[in-house]
Amino acid sequence: MKVIVPLKLVPDLVEDLEVDGSGKALDKEDLKFKLNEFDDHALEEAIQLKENNGAEVVAIAIDGEGVDKLLFTALAKGADKSIKITGADPKDSHQLAKIFAEALKNEGFDLVLTGVQSVDDRDGQLGPILATYLEVPVVSVVSGLAVSGNVITLHKEYSGGFMAEYEVDSPAVLGIQAARQTPRYTPVSKIRQIQETATIESVDAGDAGVGSGSEVSKMAPPAKGKGAKMLGSAEELLAVLKEVGAL
Repeated sequence: MKVIVPLKLVPDLVEDLEVDGSGKALDKEDLKFKLNEFDDHALEEAIQLKENNGAEVVAIAIDGEGVDKLLFTALAKGADKSIKITGADPKDSHQLAKIFAEALKNEGFDLVLTGVQSVDDRDGQLGPILATYLEVPVVSVVSGLAVSGNVITLHKEYSGGFMAEYEVDSPAVLGIQAARQTPRYTPVSKIRQIQETATIESVDAGDAGVGSGSEVSKMAPPAKGKGAKMLGSAEELLAVLKEVGAL
């Protein structure tokens, strides 16, 4: 079984985010990036399939600052191969899916595990759009899976906490919400060791296709209100309710 895991670097939300001069995007000059949380879960689930089912795991990402380290880290965690797509500048998940699909047509796969969404994506549809281009089934919001031959049994979460069990034949695309265990930590020493011995394969980006047709018209920090008023007694609460006409 061959499992492909598309990876993406996203802004670290613990950092102070500032809007750039255009007013339509984040100022990335001093911004730190990290692996998308859900992609990390997809990678962990793929490595679990390798350890339990003998799968081959391939990590793939679009070229950019920090991507080499990202891919070497994936190899240190347990991926067998890493691919960097060069010459691409996707504007949204639609173009990102098309670029990944072009790269995967020549790679071959049984499963593609994507993160269910990312913090910088406006629609969270990478998995479904990628599956459309690849012409394979897709199930998203997956929180557990098991493989038997070419049949994948998985759990999909719905709103309200409802869980459904599905069976899907491979090849397929799955949007992973949570791996079966917490994504593993990889020490820096192991990553450096991998950098000295492993290589990253490079492929040219193909057709990026068309975008979603949407664009950001304005970006700004949330407006600040007047703050909260602390009440010390039930009488004060009643007075406020009467003042606003709730009583």
